[in-house]
Amino acid sequence: MIATKPTQEKTMKTVYCLYRVSTKGQVDKNDIPMQKQSCREFAEHQPGWVIKKEFQEKGVSGFKVSANDRDAVQELKTAAGNKEFDILLVFMFDRIGRIDNETPFVVEWFIQHGIEVWSVNEGEQRMDSHVDKLMNYIRFWQANGESQKTSMRVKTRLHQLVEDGIYTGGCAPFGYRLVKSGVVNKRGKELLTLEIDPIEKEMVKTIFEKTVKDGYGSYVMAQYVNDRKMLTHNGAKFQSNTIKRILQNPIYCGYYNRGGVTSKRVKELQIIDDAVFDEAQKILEQRKYTNEQKTQLARTAKSSTMLGGNIYCAHCGKKLCANSFVDRYTTKDGTTHDGGRRFRYLCSGKAMKRNECDGQSVYSAAKVDEIVLDALHKCFDKIKATPKDAAIEKKYRTQISQIKTEIKRLNKETETLKRKLGELTEEIANSLLGDSKFTPDVLSMAIETTKGKIADNVQRITEKQNRLNDKETDMSKIDYYYEEFVSWADEFDNAPAERQRMIICKLFKEILVGKGYSVQILMDSSYEQFLI
Repeated sequence: MIATKPTQEKTMKTVYCLYRVSTKGQVDKNDIPMQKQSCREFAEHQPGWVIKKEFQEKGVSGFKVSANDRDAVQELKTAAGNKEFDILLVFMFDRIGRIDNETPFVVEWFIQHGIEVWSVNEGEQRMDSHVDKLMNYIRFWQANGESQKTSMRVKTRLHQLVEDGIYTGGCAPFGYRLVKSGVVNKRGKELLTLEIDPIEKEMVKTIFEKTVKDGYGSYVMAQYVNDRKMLTHNGAKFQSNTIKRILQNPIYCGYYNRGGVTSKRVKELQIIDDAVFDEAQKILEQRKYTNEQKTQLARTAKSSTMLGGNIYCAHCGKKLCANSFVDRYTTKDGTTHDGGRRFRYLCSGKAMKRNECDGQSVYSAAKVDEIVLDALHKCFDKIKATPKDAAIEKKYRTQISQIKTEIKRLNKETETLKRKLGELTEEIANSLLGDSKFTPDVLSMAIETTKGKIADNVQRITEKQNRLNDKETDMSKIDYYYEEFVSWADEFDNAPAERQRMIICKLFKEILVGKGYSVQILMDSSYEQFLI
């Protein structure tokens, strides 16, 4: 229905129009031409109205984007301040905006500056009384509510699609390409889906392998990829952040992730094993630590010393830092002796006087490395002689079986308690009618006690289920850790220095060095389990 305007008007009024659509889909559906045609037809029926200027906003959300960030609204405000027009005309008032605590005041601002604000479908918005102001606010409060409902529906549907393992759009991650799915949507457009790109897949595997096995940092890894003339899907060179995003993206294990929702595994999209992906996350997390925090891995795998990242002073707990010096000295007879460059570990607490420490300031790197390498080879000798026998798997299977039995018992007990609760609730009615041997107070107490037991059982079941999930996850990684340990034993002596250093960091969680070259080694539990 077209609203009409009273005839008591001055002869000529300048009209500025504002057209807006929120999404590309509305642009494709020619929504702006529809608004434009309606506004022009409306203006033709108003005596003295002349449209002098039309503003268009394509793909601008009136719910998410503030008027302060919308160029069209700011240009209209400037024009209003300069008295360039008399009437602001829109198809509907929500084209001005849908923000309930902002848009009503934008409309009021125009009116206060002498601009009439009109809608083709809703007529003129006046501010002559408190009722007018209230209606103005209510209109945009309703528009805001509709936007919130729409947003919620879209988010919910996207979450459902992600949970079902369905691709919901966007640029294909490196390692994948977009292909037609054969599914046509309601608009007749064929949807796209992901498939693995065989060439990029190999580079993704290399990125994870060199990060996890060789200790490559994100900067070094980016340079490695760039040296092989590979580009991102945007046609750009790889940066350190590009590498980090790849290492953190669960899509490489076959999981879509969007808006905090993770899908079930899409097996045909998996490039990286879960255990390798988890190792990459541990490395990224430790590389975020500050110098004061204990880490197991070095920030870089490149160094002239064998140890780094996980070596500490046994006396004050501070890191031992590596450096070198030239061992040159002159004897009494004037002869200069040059022992070459030597390496050492310094206690960062004592040597730099950061804290009290009763240990040594300096340790010979050669001596410490020799002690640690001797311990390492003993571990390798032991793992070579230790088959991944059923003892370890049996231990996990026994624990898993015990947890499952306990969960089953708790579930059965909870069902019994729920039946009892129902009977007690029914008995309340009998008690109130005088047909029960129990008083309402006694029954009420029994009901509360039963509810408490049910709540306790539910909590215990949740805890047991979480523990079960952890045990099953640990068991699924047994093969990975065992094979990795054995492969280290076979390759260590012939491996490059960077690789050796990474192996030591991963196998030994912490190395403590004290006076007289007393060395204590704490082994990572993931590998220690095979030597028990």
